[in-house]
Amino acid sequence: MSRSRQPPLVTGISPNEGIPWTKVTIRGENLGTGPTDLIGLTICGHNCLLTAEWMSASKIVCRVGQAKNDKGDIIVTTKSGGRGTSTVSFKLLKPEKIGILDQSAVWVDEMNYYDMRTDRNKGIPPLSLRPANPLGIEIEKSKFSQKDLEMLFHGMSADFTSENFSAAWYLIENHSNTSFEQLKMAVANLKRQANKKSEGSLAYVKGGLSTFFEAQDALSAIHQKLEADGTEKVEGSMTQKLENVLNRASNTADTLFQEVLGRKDKADSTRNALNVLQRFKFLFNLPLNIERNIQKGDYDVVINDYEKAKSLFGKTEVQVFKKYYAEVETRIEALRELLLDKLLETPSTLHDQKRYIRYLSDLHTPGDPAWQCIGAQHKWILQLMHSCKEGYVKDLKGKDFSSSVLSNPGLHSPMLDLDNDTRPSVLGHLSQTASLKRGSSFQSGRHDTWRYRTPHRVAFVEKLTKLVLSQLPNFWKLWISYVNGSLFSETAEKSGQIERSKNVRQRQNDFKKMIQEVMHSLVKLARGALLPLSIRDGEAKQYGGWEVKGELSGQWLAHAVQTVRLTHESLTALEIPNDLLQTIQDLILDLRVRCVMVTLQHTAEEIKRLAEKEDWIVDNEGLTSLPCHFEQCIVCSLQSLKGVLECKPGEASVFQQPKTQEEVCQLSINIMQVFIYCLEQLSTKPDADIDTTHLSVDVSSPDLFGSIHEDFSLTSEQRLLIVLSNCCFLERHTFLNIAEHFEKYNFQGIEKITQVSMASLKELDQRLFENYIELKADPIVGSLEPGIYAGYFDWKDCLPPTGVRNYLKEALVNIIAVHAEVFTVSKELVPRVLSKVVEAVSEELGRLMQCVSSFSRNGALQARLEICALRDTVAVYLTPESKSSFKQALEALPQLSSGADKKLLEELLNKFKSSMHLQLTCFQAASSTMMKT
Repeated sequence: MSRSRQPPLVTGISPNEGIPWTKVTIRGENLGTGPTDLIGLTICGHNCLLTAEWMSASKIVCRVGQAKNDKGDIIVTTKSGGRGTSTVSFKLLKPEKIGILDQSAVWVDEMNYYDMRTDRNKGIPPLSLRPANPLGIEIEKSKFSQKDLEMLFHGMSADFTSENFSAAWYLIENHSNTSFEQLKMAVANLKRQANKKSEGSLAYVKGGLSTFFEAQDALSAIHQKLEADGTEKVEGSMTQKLENVLNRASNTADTLFQEVLGRKDKADSTRNALNVLQRFKFLFNLPLNIERNIQKGDYDVVINDYEKAKSLFGKTEVQVFKKYYAEVETRIEALRELLLDKLLETPSTLHDQKRYIRYLSDLHTPGDPAWQCIGAQHKWILQLMHSCKEGYVKDLKGKDFSSSVLSNPGLHSPMLDLDNDTRPSVLGHLSQTASLKRGSSFQSGRHDTWRYRTPHRVAFVEKLTKLVLSQLPNFWKLWISYVNGSLFSETAEKSGQIERSKNVRQRQNDFKKMIQEVMHSLVKLARGALLPLSIRDGEAKQYGGWEVKGELSGQWLAHAVQTVRLTHESLTALEIPNDLLQTIQDLILDLRVRCVMVTLQHTAEEIKRLAEKEDWIVDNEGLTSLPCHFEQCIVCSLQSLKGVLECKPGEASVFQQPKTQEEVCQLSINIMQVFIYCLEQLSTKPDADIDTTHLSVDVSSPDLFGSIHEDFSLTSEQRLLIVLSNCCFLERHTFLNIAEHFEKYNFQGIEKITQVSMASLKELDQRLFENYIELKADPIVGSLEPGIYAGYFDWKDCLPPTGVRNYLKEALVNIIAVHAEVFTVSKELVPRVLSKVVEAVSEELGRLMQCVSSFSRNGALQARLEICALRDTVAVYLTPESKSSFKQALEALPQLSSGADKKLLEELLNKFKSSMHLQLTCFQAASSTMMKT
């Protein structure tokens, strides 16, 4: 199997020579991926791994140890790369020997020159075993360098206590200038010292030889005497007597020395006890040291001391040690309880939690403190969320929030601290974009302190999301640390790795339920505040209880959507699985849908009030500002929904549900119909209800309503005309523009909205148009018959025609008046209105002609003159229906029989047109004018 990395390569070492225990820095390539990857380090054949300190993959620091070779390579061995090579070497210098009594600027390692357990001369001082000058003559140091001597005597030593002692090296180094005679004296000194050592024990025996002989003689005499008395009674034997004498001597000795021996035994016991106390003072002082370190908070020291005591005395059979170790265990158990209480204490930082978990792990606390901490943190978060809700509900019930804030702008709920929120708050963004340019009532009541009037429910959601985002990240990171094992120390990790991996698998579902419960509570609390109708009745008390009558405006709902979105983005950044955040996505979708609904409803209410803003000022195109206000109101509403309708990553469209599509479509249609109803109300409003005090004439428009100057007032006919003109513009432009805006914001059912709105608008337009035609055409039509038969005129008996009679001229003047009135408002309405008026007049004229039983020659000529005069005058406004009526009227007349009659008819027609040329100018419109039927 090939390794994943290249073998280590040492390319440099600093310094490159030195005595043992010199600190060196090794540099190279592929020197391991970490401290645990480094498994071998040798310098000159000596293993230096114990002193090695891995710094990086290119640097290791260690100390050179004792080595047999004075020069060698530096070999690094790693798990990932195996045994390495070296391009440099290190030279090990021999240290200069320093005597026991010699002064030194550095610490010198002590050498074991003798063994007290095996040395026969225990009474001889150790320093006497290593004389500073074994030859007994003056030492004269040579001038030879140490390196040259090492090269000359390779593998040897000048130390006379060394196994590789070289006498020549010693003499060259210490007596190179000594004379031969002095060397002879040195040899004599060595011989004398050797003889003293060999004769030491023998001389001791010689000195006590007579005592040994006397003891031998005494023992022999006793033996002979015992053999001679062997036949005597036991009671009177010499042995018995001797035994009695010895017993009495022993008793006497005991009596004499009992007190002394007792004191000696007590002193020995005390000495032994002191020795034990001194030797094991670590254990005896440990309970007190543990208490002191706990008070100071030095838990690391306590754990290290406990580990040491456990390894030394954990399995001891000595009762004293058992007793003191039990005291240590009692203190450690109290420490475990203290750390566990601190761990479960809330609130606490993630750093403190990890620290206490490591301590408890090192103390081998039973159970799973880390999981207990996770559970406690979970309960704490839930408790904070519900406490936050209760605080806001209580504050809402206890005082009038709006009035208290307005009277003191610096006062707000104690739980509302948005100014200190480090997250990017959308409240500031709302303050910049909330003032929609609708010209609506929303702006009219606003003042400089409006931003302090944040609804309690919106402020609660702000605070709730802030609270979750301040607690949940640490909660999630604590779980991640629990999973990967970084909560525990290295020793605890090795010992409990298998057990912890089992726990993680078992706890994974439990933690998932914890996160789901937190998300569930967050969403339910937000729904209870923002969407109270979306929670079940059984949960209303736990998550609701706001008791607020009015619903939040679409503007504040949009702000809430942005708040929840930021919360979702922050939680997603923690890499929390999406399935755990799905409930938040559902909440965002429901908030977006509700925001759209409420905004459209609010728009409909605003449009209802547009009728109050109608100023009846007509521009050059015959329009008032009402259609523009209507379109602007809808556009501003849609602009306020831009952020809500926009789909962020992972979000669904607001219109994905068919039910939502249908409701939005219906609300949009309702907005259109509300405006159409406003137009109808304006057109039918009594004259007394029209406020004309604010009216003014547009200087760029023609003279408004002809002669109305001093007493500026509107008649019902004029209002009908203005509304009709607005209806035409709405049909051709405004409704189509609104449909484009709906399509721009991805509204569904736009075709249905447009069709229904257009149908309602056309229905209103037709109804108003018919009302206007009825008001204008009926008087003209009603005046024809009386005018024709004025002065007892009879078609059978009448004078030759001399011109068009006055009734027809009066009808034409009335038609001209209608033209003037319509033209003043809208040029585009003139063909449509006049064509209908002409139809009514022509139809009535045709009926009257058909009702005449017979015509005289003059009567027929007079009737044909008047019918042709009227027809030719309004020819540009003739429709197929009016043409048919004129045709029927002419067919009811007798045909002209002579050319004189035709000539007379033509002369009279020309005379009529010439005399009324000025009045008939308004009917001389371009033939290309489009007429609306």
